[in-house]
Amino acid sequence: MTGPTRALEVARMAELQWKRVLCPVDFSEESRAALRVASDLARRFGAELTLFHVDAGAQTMLQASETIGGQLAEWKRQAEELGVGTVSTLNRPGDPAMAISEQASAGGFDLVVMGTHGRTGRDHALIGSVAENVVRLCRVPALTVHA
Repeated sequence: MTGPTRALEVARMAELQWKRVLCPVDFSEESRAALRVASDLARRFGAELTLFHVDAGAQTMLQASETIGGQLAEWKRQAEELGVGTVSTLNRPGDPAMAISEQASAGGFDLVVMGTHGRTGRDHALIGSVAENVVRLCRVPALTVHA
């Protein structure tokens, strides 16, 4: 992209008012890539970044809160090191796609940035795609990131 087309894209980016970014994380490499992108966007736009983990119920609530709380604290520290001014964390149980979509809308977020595993074929059919379902369900713009 060069010349007038690039200038138009830059002007459109300047019009964006992303002030609250939601970054769902499952602590995978794909989530780490999304964290880097979300942190960069939050830093550039002076936006608040919220790291959001949805516990699908694999652990007891006590185990989950201790383990996940520690991981979220570490990821928060990483976002702060990447230059994000305001970082918060949330954790809740539930179906990941539904919880992310609900949190994005109810929390007043402007953008969702999340990792995707990029599964296809049988793996996609058997496991499904949280990212794909979020894109379908969410009323907030969603950006998906591969590792």
